[in-house]
Amino acid sequence: MTPTLAPTPAPAGGRPTTTRVFSAFQATGRLTLGNYLGAILPAVRLQDEADCVYAVADLHALTVKHDPAALRTRTREVAALLLACGLDRSLLYLQSRVPAHTELSYLLESTAYEGEMRRMIQFKEKAAAQKEVRLSLLTYPALMAADILLHRADLVPVGDDQRQHLELTRDLALRFNHLYGETFVVPRAVHPRFAARVMDLAVPTAKMSKSSASDAGTIHLLDPPADVRRKIMRAVTDSGTEVRHDPAAKPGISNLLDLLAACSGRPAEPSSYGSYGALKKDVAEAVAETLAPIRERFGLLCADPAELDRLLETAATEAIERTSGLLAAARQAIGLA
Repeated sequence: MTPTLAPTPAPAGGRPTTTRVFSAFQATGRLTLGNYLGAILPAVRLQDEADCVYAVADLHALTVKHDPAALRTRTREVAALLLACGLDRSLLYLQSRVPAHTELSYLLESTAYEGEMRRMIQFKEKAAAQKEVRLSLLTYPALMAADILLHRADLVPVGDDQRQHLELTRDLALRFNHLYGETFVVPRAVHPRFAARVMDLAVPTAKMSKSSASDAGTIHLLDPPADVRRKIMRAVTDSGTEVRHDPAAKPGISNLLDLLAACSGRPAEPSSYGSYGALKKDVAEAVAETLAPIRERFGLLCADPAELDRLLETAATEAIERTSGLLAAARQAIGLA
């Protein structure tokens, strides 16, 4: 069940009691249709219900080996795409442009325990896959906590892979408040309404991911229409010919029906399709129509890089102003002069 967007009272001297939502988007990889339908579109809709703050989490990309030039390019691309998708009614900024993120992260590292960090499932999985593990990979859950607590967020949209990190954020906030006095709002998880779970077109039992080893099953937001249609028409289907929604027995067809419903805005009617090909054709057109205005707005933003710079600089300035009070309160509470 989705929590109602009721405000959480702020600490003394805090912001007005308006429900605030915070989420961050990774700056690595190309955003996909799965990212859009599962996270970005619900975030766009939340703008009608709450004060929304979104960050492009470029600092998180430093936890693994990366190419600096590629990171800068991808960070701007993600920011422009998020604006093009409709997050222009939120405070959307680049995480690294607001120094309070790293300062508060250290204060929270000084509140956390090593064992808590080593128990993080994502750390275990990523560390096991690397020969050299950066220290920032171990400590970055404190940075994630700082991202959230810095904005006194009431609600944080989370997927299954982030539940443990939000629980750590809550633990750190409660511990800090207990040790040093009421400073942080303790956030709650929210599971956005209408969030679609999009599966890989080539492996319909796996979630569509921007880190997928194969490009065949992943639709990126900036894919040309011809590529979108080609990938969908080549999507893996199931044995038999009946079109029905049955994720266990027919994961490929069920994924296509879910995509059609999410992109068209109305329930799909399996009985109206006499063949897999007819379904794929409608899905391809619905997805292409959904992505067309996003690509158009993205093109306009990128055609004027000075304006994109201005938007991001203005947002960073606002984020610095918004968070200065909380950072000052945390510094004072923990004992810094």
